[in-house]
Amino acid sequence: DLEKLPMILDQYKIAHRHARVETGMEAEIWFEPKLVLEIIGAEITLSPIHRAGWNLIKEDTGLAIRFPRFTGRYRFDKAPEDATTIKELLDMYNSQLKKIVETPIS
Repeated sequence: DLEKLPMILDQYKIAHRHARVETGMEAEIWFEPKLVLEIIGAEITLSPIHRAGWNLIKEDTGLAIRFPRFTGRYRFDKAPEDATTIKELLDMYNSQLKKIVETPIS
Protein backbone atom coordinates (compact mmCIF):
# COMPACT_ATOMS: atom_id res chain seq x y z
CA ASP A 1 0.00 0.00 0.00
CA LEU A 2 0.92 3.68 -0.02
CA GLU A 3 2.96 3.59 3.19
CA LYS A 4 5.67 1.66 1.30
CA LEU A 5 5.81 4.18 -1.55
CA PRO A 6 8.41 6.62 -0.09
CA MET A 7 10.88 3.76 0.48
CA ILE A 8 10.32 2.37 -3.01
CA LEU A 9 10.57 5.77 -4.72
CA ASP A 10 13.70 6.87 -2.86
CA GLN A 11 15.91 4.84 -5.20
CA TYR A 12 14.46 6.66 -8.24
CA LYS A 13 15.00 10.29 -7.08
CA ILE A 14 16.68 12.54 -9.64
CA ALA A 15 17.69 16.22 -9.54
CA HIS A 16 15.57 17.42 -12.49
CA ARG A 17 12.54 16.38 -14.52
CA HIS A 18 13.35 13.34 -16.67
CA ALA A 19 13.48 14.04 -20.43
CA ARG A 20 10.63 11.56 -21.08
CA VAL A 21 8.29 13.34 -18.65
CA GLU A 22 6.01 15.97 -20.18
CA THR A 23 4.14 18.10 -17.67
CA GLY A 24 2.86 21.59 -17.01
CA MET A 25 3.60 21.13 -13.33
CA GLU A 26 6.65 22.02 -11.26
CA ALA A 27 7.74 19.61 -8.55
CA GLU A 28 10.10 19.81 -5.60
CA ILE A 29 11.15 16.20 -6.16
CA TRP A 30 11.46 14.34 -9.46
CA PHE A 31 11.69 10.62 -10.07
CA GLU A 32 13.05 8.53 -12.88
CA PRO A 33 10.03 6.91 -14.63
CA LYS A 34 10.53 3.30 -13.49
CA LEU A 35 7.63 2.32 -11.24
CA VAL A 36 4.13 1.47 -12.50
CA LEU A 37 1.22 1.82 -10.06
CA GLU A 38 -2.31 0.66 -10.76
CA ILE A 39 -4.90 3.40 -10.25
CA ILE A 40 -8.61 3.87 -10.79
CA GLY A 41 -10.64 7.06 -11.03
CA ALA A 42 -14.13 8.45 -11.42
CA GLU A 43 -13.64 9.53 -15.02
CA ILE A 44 -11.15 10.91 -17.53
CA THR A 45 -11.41 14.67 -17.94
CA LEU A 46 -9.82 17.42 -20.02
CA SER A 47 -6.99 19.25 -18.24
CA PRO A 48 -5.03 22.43 -18.99
CA ILE A 49 -2.14 21.06 -16.88
CA HIS A 50 -1.73 17.35 -17.62
CA ARG A 51 -0.04 16.45 -20.91
CA ALA A 52 -1.41 12.99 -21.75
CA GLY A 53 -3.05 13.34 -25.17
CA TRP A 54 -2.07 17.02 -25.35
CA ASN A 55 -3.97 18.89 -28.12
CA LEU A 56 -5.55 15.66 -29.42
CA ILE A 57 -9.09 16.47 -28.25
CA LYS A 58 -9.00 20.20 -27.62
CA GLU A 59 -6.29 22.82 -28.07
CA ASP A 60 -4.10 23.40 -25.00
CA THR A 61 -5.62 20.51 -23.05
CA GLY A 62 -4.61 17.00 -22.14
CA LEU A 63 -6.30 14.21 -20.23
CA ALA A 64 -6.42 13.69 -16.47
CA ILE A 65 -7.99 11.12 -14.18
CA ARG A 66 -10.60 12.67 -11.90
CA PHE A 67 -10.33 11.50 -8.27
CA PRO A 68 -7.47 9.04 -8.87
CA ARG A 69 -7.08 6.28 -6.28
CA PHE A 70 -4.25 3.83 -5.84
CA THR A 71 -5.56 0.24 -5.96
CA GLY A 72 -2.67 -1.02 -3.83
CA ARG A 73 -1.06 -2.84 -6.74
CA TYR A 74 2.54 -2.09 -7.61
CA ARG A 75 3.11 -3.42 -11.13
CA PHE A 76 6.72 -4.60 -10.87
CA ASP A 77 5.95 -6.86 -13.85
CA LYS A 78 5.51 -3.79 -16.10
CA ALA A 79 7.84 -1.08 -17.37
CA PRO A 80 6.53 2.47 -17.89
CA GLU A 81 6.41 1.69 -21.62
CA ASP A 82 3.90 -1.09 -20.85
CA ALA A 83 1.48 1.20 -19.02
CA THR A 84 -1.75 2.51 -20.56
CA THR A 85 -1.04 4.24 -23.88
CA ILE A 86 -2.33 7.59 -25.13
CA LYS A 87 -4.49 5.75 -27.67
CA GLU A 88 -6.01 3.64 -24.88
CA LEU A 89 -6.69 6.78 -22.79
CA LEU A 90 -8.36 8.45 -25.79
CA ASP A 91 -10.49 5.33 -26.37
CA MET A 92 -11.55 5.32 -22.70
CA TYR A 93 -12.33 9.05 -22.81
CA ASN A 94 -14.42 8.68 -25.99
CA SER A 95 -16.15 5.58 -24.60
CA GLN A 96 -17.30 7.40 -21.48
CA LEU A 97 -18.57 10.31 -23.62
CA LYS A 98 -20.56 7.87 -25.75
CA LYS A 99 -22.21 6.49 -22.59
CA ILE A 100 -23.11 10.02 -21.46
CA VAL A 101 -24.65 10.88 -24.85
CA GLU A 102 -26.59 7.59 -25.01
CA THR A 103 -28.02 7.90 -21.48
CA PRO A 104 -31.65 9.04 -21.77
CA ILE A 105 -32.75 11.91 -19.56
CA SER A 106 -35.87 11.11 -17.59
